[in-house]
Amino acid sequence: MSAGLKVGIAGLGTVGVGVVKLLREQAELLCLRCGREIEVVAVSARDHGRDRGIDLAGLRWHDDAAALAADADVDVVVELIGGEGGIAKAVAETAIAHGKHVVTANKALIARHGTSLALAAEAAGVTLQFEAAVAGGIPIVKALREGLSGNRISRVYGILNGTCNYILTAMQESGRDFADVLQEAQDLGYAEADPAFDIDGVDAAHKLAILTSLAYGCPVNFDAVHIEGIRHVSAIDIEFAAELGYRIKLLAIARPTEAGIEQRVHPCMVASTTPIARVDGVFNAVVAEGDFVDRTVYEGRGAGEGPTASAVVADLVDIARGIRVPAFAVPAAELAQLQAAPMERHVGPYYIRLSVLDQPGVIADIAAILRDEAISIESMLQHGRADPGEAVPVVLITHETREASMMQALDKIGALASVQEAPKLIRMEML
Repeated sequence: MSAGLKVGIAGLGTVGVGVVKLLREQAELLCLRCGREIEVVAVSARDHGRDRGIDLAGLRWHDDAAALAADADVDVVVELIGGEGGIAKAVAETAIAHGKHVVTANKALIARHGTSLALAAEAAGVTLQFEAAVAGGIPIVKALREGLSGNRISRVYGILNGTCNYILTAMQESGRDFADVLQEAQDLGYAEADPAFDIDGVDAAHKLAILTSLAYGCPVNFDAVHIEGIRHVSAIDIEFAAELGYRIKLLAIARPTEAGIEQRVHPCMVASTTPIARVDGVFNAVVAEGDFVDRTVYEGRGAGEGPTASAVVADLVDIARGIRVPAFAVPAAELAQLQAAPMERHVGPYYIRLSVLDQPGVIADIAAILRDEAISIESMLQHGRADPGEAVPVVLITHETREASMMQALDKIGALASVQEAPKLIRMEML
């Protein structure tokens, strides 16, 4: 049997503890599958005395995570500290500089610095692995990098944030509005005390930037992602969507277009019959479409101790087996500088909800603005009538149109005296 693989773990939070547990509980199985042992020999965390529910006796403890990354007796450094820079970045860079493989669950780090870290790792002859950075226990990184390597990817999209998916699912099922369900999610521990990172779409955007690089062989470009969250999605929008045969999901979508690579995160209306529409609660799902494989769908838990630890250990198993593949499917030096598509060039259908005074000529005024911007209405929905001088909700579904034209039209519509609130827009995605 080959010599064991010695692992150092920087960060002993939920995931770090889960990795230690999994490696110990599955030691025999992993040894059988790898032909060698995978052993944690060193750890680093801020609070040495905290009870983490696991026995850390016999492990070397480093108060300085960067010192762990330089430990001569460590073969692989597992970075589980989090954050896009600071100590997490220093740990990864130090490990690579000392000839050690790096495994991380840190999507912000990879989204911001993945390309430079991959270049450094390849120059040092070590690997950079990050399966756990995207969609928890779903092996989507390996699927795109290896399983679908014979395909040109026409589109990759998915539900990449369980907090948002839980909130939208609960709103759908209960009819309650966003603020109420967000509080429930916080009480249940599905949302942080400060939930902005999740509900404003940043978490999903980090993950999408990584998937885009894997799918299209380009440098990770987080700044090119169009990001919108779910704060503006209301119960009435979800009710109208259901009536029209749709569900509202926060989707992360990447695809090549004539204008370049499109990367966007925002709420979408998707037909209720599609597989992605039926992914509920805290679950994640990713769909990858290739020219030979057609459509592949991956679903599972996107976070938590067990699923994320499983993904970390999958990377450790590859390293133990001696599998060496480029971090982003092609050598980092050969990643193609692809044009990023501006959001104003996006083309698609739109759901528009207006609050308008129920009086003659209102719809004609709105239709005239849409006509002037070359936007065609597919259907209109209005329930009942209001008393004179009161507002009534009106929903418009458009045919495909360009984003820039839609935004110009909404600015003009919102300026009408008969329109009582800023127009609400949700893009419709044909999947």
